[in-house]
Amino acid sequence: MATNNYQGGKAYGQQLARQEAELDDINKQFLSSGNYDDVEELADKLVMYKAQFIRFDLDRSGDIDEMELKQMLEKLDQPKTHLEIKKMIASVDTQNTGTISYPDFLIMMLGGKNSVLRMILLFEEKAKPKPKPEGIAKKMSLHDLGIRPEMAQHLG
Repeated sequence: MATNNYQGGKAYGQQLARQEAELDDINKQFLSSGNYDDVEELADKLVMYKAQFIRFDLDRSGDIDEMELKQMLEKLDQPKTHLEIKKMIASVDTQNTGTISYPDFLIMMLGGKNSVLRMILLFEEKAKPKPKPEGIAKKMSLHDLGIRPEMAQHLG
């Protein structure tokens, strides 16, 4: 008789925690390497890139493969052909695995080399809607509105 394993959620949470710890270790290596000291707000960027990588690594394998990259680009409204995806991966895959590892992902995002994938990801981050102010707008003077005093006289 087969036994049911109802611990899928718990196992998934443990796997995610392991992956986050591994990525944190890699982030620490990047911070201490000295290779990226000229990058502004490096620690903040590494946290942001870790979250992006986890979001795109759907199977939690530690690498972004062709199908995950394809799904990611489709979610970003940037669908690509199979050949284009293979070229994107090859352009950043330093270990010739056919996938994008987290160190490869960080090198791509932090390095000076511009790749199509990097541009798409940076555009996605900049395109996120900015939080709108809440509550009543502050009272604005004519100066705040860009109306010069001589123009205000003509308003009535």
